[in-house]
Amino acid sequence: MNHADLEKTYESLARKIDEVGHDNSELFLAKLVLLLAHANGNAIDVQQFINEAAESFDLPGG
Repeated sequence: MNHADLEKTYESLARKIDEVGHDNSELFLAKLVLLLAHANGNAIDVQQFINEAAESFDLPGG
């Protein structure tokens, strides 16, 4: 995926998060991750992606 594709994906994701609303955004993102994980088919990759996504947050114990 090139930079332009990533930008389009980000814009689409941001629009959908706005559409589902604040109360549903966490569930929407969880469902999206599970759908993408299923499409990826590799549990090790998916776990690594989850860890990478969390790295930018100041998490306890991390």
